[in-house]
Amino acid sequence: MNGSVEPPSRFRRSDNRGLFRVATRETNFRLWGQSGSRFRAAGCLLVATSRHSSAPWTSQLRESDGCGRDAVLLAVERWYDSLNLEVIWEMSAEWGFSVFGGALMRGNSTMGEMHSKTVLSLAAVIVGLSLATPGAQAQTPLADAHIHYSHDVWDLLPPAEAIKILRKAGLKKAFVSSSNDDGTQMLYEQAPDLVVPVLRPYRRRGELSSWYRDETIVGMVEERLAKNHYAGIGEFHVDGPDADRPVVRRIVELAAQYKLFLHVHSDIDAVDRIFAQNPEARVLWAHSGFDSPEDVAVMLRKYKNLWTELAFRSEHAINGKVDPQWRKVFLEFPDRFMIGTDTYTMERWYYVLKHAYRSREWIADLPRDVGDNIAYRNAEALAQWALQR
Repeated sequence: MNGSVEPPSRFRRSDNRGLFRVATRETNFRLWGQSGSRFRAAGCLLVATSRHSSAPWTSQLRESDGCGRDAVLLAVERWYDSLNLEVIWEMSAEWGFSVFGGALMRGNSTMGEMHSKTVLSLAAVIVGLSLATPGAQAQTPLADAHIHYSHDVWDLLPPAEAIKILRKAGLKKAFVSSSNDDGTQMLYEQAPDLVVPVLRPYRRRGELSSWYRDETIVGMVEERLAKNHYAGIGEFHVDGPDADRPVVRRIVELAAQYKLFLHVHSDIDAVDRIFAQNPEARVLWAHSGFDSPEDVAVMLRKYKNLWTELAFRSEHAINGKVDPQWRKVFLEFPDRFMIGTDTYTMERWYYVLKHAYRSREWIADLPRDVGDNIAYRNAEALAQWALQR
């Protein structure tokens, strides 16, 4: 690992409370802030050093993001996602969050020393996280419409500990789908009052771009539907003309047969094609398609049975204030939006607590009835429709 990196002259190392440090297997990150900024709206610099490069990578965070932990975490996540890296040790406890990835580091420990440290239970670490917000669990209840508990998580985060995280976040309901479905069934067995089971048509995480070409998926889904109780099918990934493939068409038919909603990670074209197959389908649109609020509004006007969730999005609210364009859409369609985390990797389970805290912040900026709908009522209503049969 490269040695220490000094920031440009206009940045200087802040006090210990301000220092952010996280490491992956390949990269060290340090955050530098302008004096007195307290990492809010004054600009900051993220520096990464990698053993694969002699020159450090730097990222000037946008001033509109501030330099709070949320902005930094997103920047770090973009970095390690781009390199397919795994975060394995701590974030500054002074910022109210702790270890994720399995090993605890303190002080100025080096990467070499890490291997001699005790590897902690990731479940215990995450369950012990504090977001430095007193009474968060006593505030607005939430329903998270986008939780995965897939095969690469089970050993690190046992079912009972996963449920503790969901309850600690103050969730009334969690829509859970997993690769494979055994993960969902394990959580549902632990907490049938909390978990809304959704059948994902994947046997492992690597099938997101191949499942709709695999005719054996249909048999697997039919077998599971006959055996277990579900509220929906998804979250599945499909875009454009692939939504008209025979496997997808059969999934749409099965959803109608069993009175289930479809949780789709799709572009606008694919959503259109699904409704063309069944105009009465009930569709939960993952991530609001990563589309603009204006385009989302067009789709919600077009389809009365389209709901949408905001997992893995942040532009709808900055520093607890709802963006004006998104506010218009929320107010026009108060019964069609939900929140979600998207725990598609082990590291994302850390975000369940963090996301709950952030969601309560911006939901409080909406009229109470609208906020409660988005927080939990819309998800509860869709789940009740599916599960009452």
